[in-house]
Amino acid sequence: MAFILEIEGDFACFTRPELKVERVSYPVITPSAARNIITAILWKPAIRWKILKIEILKPIQWFNIRRNEVGSKMSGRSQALYIEDSRQQRASMVLRDVAYRIYADFEMTEQAGEGDNRIKFVEMFKRRASKGQYFHQPYLGCREFPCHFRLLDKAEDGLPIADITQDFGLMLYDMDYSQSDKGDSNRAEPMFYHCRAQNGVIIVPPFDSEEIKR
Repeated sequence: MAFILEIEGDFACFTRPELKVERVSYPVITPSAARNIITAILWKPAIRWKILKIEILKPIQWFNIRRNEVGSKMSGRSQALYIEDSRQQRASMVLRDVAYRIYADFEMTEQAGEGDNRIKFVEMFKRRASKGQYFHQPYLGCREFPCHFRLLDKAEDGLPIADITQDFGLMLYDMDYSQSDKGDSNRAEPMFYHCRAQNGVIIVPPFDSEEIKR
């Protein structure tokens, strides 16, 4: 069983990690960004979300903007960060008027308790998603680009798929936190996969697939 979530927004930026100075978005949503939207609605240590498929619902449109960003982080020793002293204006290549349909499922983790079971979390997610509830505002790559969502019983209830067949090349898949689980909280290694859309449909390989590059 897969949950079907239709998402959309005015702008999106799924930042390419190899471009540091200026933000440039991937042409489509990454699996990690899709998973972050799902976990914004429901996250529990007892479950692990996985993205199965993504459907592109609108044409890919680009938009250039200039944004104010903070060029430094507040350290553990400092008590404040003065924005005026570290403000930087950067150009960004973002997406506009985006919409996707996410197919997702979850699996139980080793942290599941005696009272945890699949039915419990299925009903919990359906209830929260159908009411538009979330733990924090879902966003499309950047927090200033909010994401609107709705839960579908079947794909036919949503928008038609955009007829896009394109090879997007190597794309960020997700972050591997297995080393942080072993005690190194600062280690999170990026994982990549070859992203292709066939008639607007992107098949997302599983986490342990040989298609995933580390």
